[in-house]
Amino acid sequence: MLKIENVTRRFGKFTAIDDVSLEIPQGQMVGIIGRSGAGKSTLLRMINRLVDPSEGAILFEGTNVAQLKGAALRNWQRDCAMIFQQFNLVPRLDVLTNVLLGRLNHRSTIKSLLGMFSREERAMAIAALERLDIAKTALQRAGTLSGGQQQRVAIARALMQNPKVVLADEPIASLDPRNAQVVMESLRDINEREGLTVITNLHTLDTARHFCQRIIGMQGGKVVFDGGPDDLTELAARRIYGADGMKDAFSEAITSTSISRGTPKPISELEAVLAAR
Repeated sequence: MLKIENVTRRFGKFTAIDDVSLEIPQGQMVGIIGRSGAGKSTLLRMINRLVDPSEGAILFEGTNVAQLKGAALRNWQRDCAMIFQQFNLVPRLDVLTNVLLGRLNHRSTIKSLLGMFSREERAMAIAALERLDIAKTALQRAGTLSGGQQQRVAIARALMQNPKVVLADEPIASLDPRNAQVVMESLRDINEREGLTVITNLHTLDTARHFCQRIIGMQGGKVVFDGGPDDLTELAARRIYGADGMKDAFSEAITSTSISRGTPKPISELEAVLAAR
């Protein structure tokens, strides 16, 4: 169980996260939605401890990770893998080495920098790439790959950490709908096969409703919605996005995983209301 208790984060006079409390059971796939500036990324970065909370506690298996330092903090960041919108790969290194860097917190840093990875670790990395259907790129420089391929490499690297929680900060924001769908399917597969908790920030409603068991909506640093896909009514969407942000909630320009496949799929009541405007 991951517990976020009365967490607040201030940057000077600006409050990015305002007294947020959540309980996320092990093995749940959670989508956090909201407009830009709602606090989604700050919340994930606090969970991973890339940003420290100003107030409150973040508990995992009874440990307040907000107070960890040194080796204990590094171990938490190993157990709580982070996937970024910008991929954060080393472009000049080959794909296989980028994936192997996910073992940094499991071994000597000097050995890792010298490329002294074991045969077993290399086999693990190839298996992760095969699982994500990009093993053929193993010896290519990461910088030569498409955005969708690079994000899958980043997911493979996260798997190499043997994490207990996977955080994905806007993982499809820079991808086209086809690659966005592949990346979201990969995250869902990790959640279902490994039973890992996956928490991902998303912009569009259709992606969150299709892939996530639970949706958390944020507005102005506060949680304004917490429920299942079927609970996300028009009223709830308006609380999250505001009246002037409703069209963006379904916009593929922001990046959605909706892909036309010949016969149009039925749209929900909420989508029908928006389409009529």
